[in-house]
Amino acid sequence: MRGFLIFAIRILVSAALLYLALRGVNFAEIQLRLKESGLGWLLGWMVLAVLVNLLQVILGAIRWQLISADCGAPLGRSQALRYNMIGTFFNQTLPSTIGGDAVRLWLVSRTGTGWRAATYSVLVDRAIGFIALAIVVFVSLPWSYQIIDDDNGRQALAAIDSAALAASVGFLLLGNLPWLWLKRIWPTRHVYACSQIVNRAIVNYPKGTAILLLSIAVHFLSAVIAWCAVRSISAPANFEQVLLVVPPIALITMLPISIAGWGVREAMMMIAFGYAGLIPADGTMVSLLTGVSSFIIGALGGLVWIASGEKTAKLTDKIHHRE
Repeated sequence: MRGFLIFAIRILVSAALLYLALRGVNFAEIQLRLKESGLGWLLGWMVLAVLVNLLQVILGAIRWQLISADCGAPLGRSQALRYNMIGTFFNQTLPSTIGGDAVRLWLVSRTGTGWRAATYSVLVDRAIGFIALAIVVFVSLPWSYQIIDDDNGRQALAAIDSAALAASVGFLLLGNLPWLWLKRIWPTRHVYACSQIVNRAIVNYPKGTAILLLSIAVHFLSAVIAWCAVRSISAPANFEQVLLVVPPIALITMLPISIAGWGVREAMMMIAFGYAGLIPADGTMVSLLTGVSSFIIGALGGLVWIASGEKTAKLTDKIHHRE
């Protein structure tokens, strides 16, 4: 019952934020732009967005495959890609990336590595992605401040990244602390172990360099996907502006307070576009189209799930359990 109530609340949060974001959209203006550029223009850019989204999933799978070996859950390249694609499907049904991560964890555990190694591989993958994103936002702050004239916008951006950096540094330092009780108490021993794995992965050359570059590339492609959405509706925004706007929004949408990030992403994109001197309503439309491209990739992930042996194995396990 409690789980259902939480799920219902998150649906309401998504719906409320979507309503607030869509309320200010001038659909007549958007329609006029699309009429001038043509339907082919919209579809062409959206196809490109989907392809870039797919590339993002592939690069994410390569990073996960590199990380998984250090966690005691080694994955093959094609195996990691298949599990990542399946994860995108389940990301569409639960808050943030929780659904996809839970399924990825379950799939890895079935390879014989065990639940702990499987959990570590997913958590470490997410932790490295988060740390890389916090660094990207921090490095881009000087340029972000140049396009944000509003003091509230600058302060909000600084607060978001400060919190992300503090969490990242604290997590990394945890694995270097000598206190023995960190290894004994649940759940600190698991967080401590993940922190140690992340520290080893980062300093391991050349694999650590590859993991870092892949993480940056994944976040860069998020901006490229948004840029494709910008071009599809002929919005007056350049790539540099989109590149600076998207990473902080990605940090916020990691919070599991809505379904698949819907609503939060649109509201934050609308606000960010306004702070950057762009049309807020365009930010909403860009976010919606970005979400559509992710939904399409999720649908492809669903096809992978349907065709995969993992689904068949799950059904077989249920039958054996009943017997």
